[in-house]
Amino acid sequence: MKIGEKLNNVKLLLEDGNNFSSDEFLGKKLIIYFYPKDDTPGCTKEAIEFSELIEEFKKNNTQIIGISKDSLEKHQKFISKHKLKVKLASDEDLEICKKFGVWVEKSMYGKKYMGIERSTFLFDQNLILIKEWKKVKVNNHAQEVLEYIVS
Repeated sequence: MKIGEKLNNVKLLLEDGNNFSSDEFLGKKLIIYFYPKDDTPGCTKEAIEFSELIEEFKKNNTQIIGISKDSLEKHQKFISKHKLKVKLASDEDLEICKKFGVWVEKSMYGKKYMGIERSTFLFDQNLILIKEWKKVKVNNHAQEVLEYIVS
């Protein structure tokens, strides 16, 4: 996805078993954030921060979907354990991660591996990509996104 592109016909399963279809969000702003793995320190902090601000996002006509390659069962446990208020979608086949360019080669302690690059994408009411944050640092990221929407 590139700035100015429309989000077309993206469909995923949400943690509650319902389908996520991007077309359902026409008329609202949509945040899609990608994160590496449920219940890890950074991913937990990010999900909690978005959850804590969910009412402010709703007041600004904005919905939030978090996406990782974790299973729906793992998402359910993650939400329950941390009382999260955000919706989480599973992209186990990595189709959407690849479409957004967030499935990348990473390196840790000199070892290379493939993983999700923490990234956030903001779409306007017509599902046009208007802002992206790549290589996100978790601290205060949700607040930064909210401030961008409000400004």
